[in-house]
Amino acid sequence: MVLARMRLRRAALRLAARGWPVTPGACLRANRFDCGRIGCRTTGCHPAVETWQQVATRDRQRINRWWRDSPHSVLLPTGVSFDALDIPAPLAALVIRSGRWTGPLRGPVATIPTGRWLFLVQPGEPLLPELAGRWDVVLHGRGSWMPAPPTRLPEGAVRWSVSPTESGGRLPDSIAVQRLLAETLMTAPRSEQVA
Repeated sequence: MVLARMRLRRAALRLAARGWPVTPGACLRANRFDCGRIGCRTTGCHPAVETWQQVATRDRQRINRWWRDSPHSVLLPTGVSFDALDIPAPLAALVIRSGRWTGPLRGPVATIPTGRWLFLVQPGEPLLPELAGRWDVVLHGRGSWMPAPPTRLPEGAVRWSVSPTESGGRLPDSIAVQRLLAETLMTAPRSEQVA
């Protein structure tokens, strides 16, 4: 437990040093998350404090205090430094196999062990109409958050498929990545369509 806590704290500090505010998430205990708030019925990954948006920070001292005694999940508020396009793994695989996810379109990507991939993009753009009607494509923007590696879920650890360092610290344009997703869906064989 001490090693896990130290790993999570180091990750939170690295993300904050990148300029991304972090906030503590509930701690995974057995197969459920515990935030310590009396009466909280949420068992999935969630913020440890109700005011998570207001307390999110890049301050090293506060981060060290949060992770001093507890192995909090590391959560990143979205809509501030970046938005996250949350898509199913099969669609992510199609995008990557397309050979067009290169250069300025290639940014950080986190993989969630539940079969979801989070493509980090510049913040502030809504979903394109062709994606907004899909149940399997979610945009995490202002007022939302994402679990950051190496946060553990009951199914396994969140991981970087492409880390912020590997992408050169660059965040691709949201609309350009969304267009790539939409075009990939339109040109994929029906047998590979995810929804």
